[in-house]
Amino acid sequence: MTSAQRHRRTGWIVALAALLLGVHPGLAQQSGGEHWVGTWAAALVGRPPDPPPPAPPAPPPGQAPQVQAAQPQQPAPFMHFNNQTLRQIVHASIGGPRARVVLSNAFGTAPLTVGAAHIALRDKNSAIVTTSDRALTFSGQPTIAIPAGAVLFSDPVSLAVPPMADLAIDLYLPGTTNVASPLTMHNAALQTNYVSETGNHAGTTALPVVAITQNWFVLSRVEVTAPASVSAIVAFGASLTDGARSTPDTNNRWPNHLARRLLAQPTPMAVLDEGIGGNRVLSEGAFQAGLSALARFDRDVSEQTGVTHIIVADMALNDIGNARENATPTADDLIAGQKQLIERAHTRGLKIYGATLTPFEGAGYFTQVGETKRQAVNQWIRTSKAYDAVIDFDAATRDPSHPTRFLPQYDSGDHLHPNDTGYRMMADAMDLTLFKPAPAGTRTTRR
Repeated sequence: MTSAQRHRRTGWIVALAALLLGVHPGLAQQSGGEHWVGTWAAALVGRPPDPPPPAPPAPPPGQAPQVQAAQPQQPAPFMHFNNQTLRQIVHASIGGPRARVVLSNAFGTAPLTVGAAHIALRDKNSAIVTTSDRALTFSGQPTIAIPAGAVLFSDPVSLAVPPMADLAIDLYLPGTTNVASPLTMHNAALQTNYVSETGNHAGTTALPVVAITQNWFVLSRVEVTAPASVSAIVAFGASLTDGARSTPDTNNRWPNHLARRLLAQPTPMAVLDEGIGGNRVLSEGAFQAGLSALARFDRDVSEQTGVTHIIVADMALNDIGNARENATPTADDLIAGQKQLIERAHTRGLKIYGATLTPFEGAGYFTQVGETKRQAVNQWIRTSKAYDAVIDFDAATRDPSHPTRFLPQYDSGDHLHPNDTGYRMMADAMDLTLFKPAPAGTRTTRR
């Protein structure tokens, strides 16, 4: 039997044992006796490849073509990178003594080469704490090519990650990205990340920065080792879950505020933000909006390491708003879609909570038809008992004197997204007893 065959056989044995014991495979599949849990994550989309540059104009007949002087390259951090190092900042929820990084080429159509990767504690701005720098390897190799559509886990490193710490993940990309193959990324991260001048600068204390960007690229997740009782909550939503219109670089998304609250509990829980601006339950939008919730559920939710709980938030509001005056999708269509998410969560032994849809009168895509659908969906979330519990974001944010609108002090100004205070109030509305870890051996698969 080859090593690959032995590996596949072991994986099947672990998965089968998890099913027989009623334990979610994400909790069972832990390497080397260590219990791994995601501490930070981002939902990813595929940036379409850049179009080729226009060809130079042909010279007039009889005239030799002009030789143009080489122009210095200008970085285009949103579009592509060329032999540059990215220093990407992420904000941990829980801490742990060891860490590993998960990279993704999920939307790529060709292998993506990573020439070097490092992890460190961030000091200030683009600088790292030098003594915390750790080089990352992948199956023992410092340089890797991530196959098209694949994710790769780094080998673990010993790094004391404090709760709520800022981590710097360096990726040296020696080739030119996003020309022949889509670049896997998270748009509108609300976090300043840094692009170096040409060359491999991974692990350099002071990165030679030539550009900044508020997107994450290739980076899917950071995980830490934790006690066996610790698990993760996945916040599964759209722009409100992604923190749209909150203050950049302050981590004021509602999942960040929930993580802070949970740290005060006897057993903390990680919170993984899998929100994508514009995302919908039933249909796919522009590339920035990602695949529908039904299409991305497995990759973005059930495959997260250590997940035990899911909060389904604001995605249906985009189905409703983008339909404008159209009858479809109906409220029943959106309810049917959420029932599918619930069934898939329960099949995996996960608890799944439904969050009511927040007010949106005054937003650009508000209609009375849409408001009627929102009320119907919220009524079902509150009364059907299909979800394991209900989180009432609507009640936490609405204006009591005008309940189809945000309370003014929580409104960011677009009447669709909260401000920093509004996001904090959403997190404060949650009953933390919903997230108490189940006693060992009681996580059963529910049909």
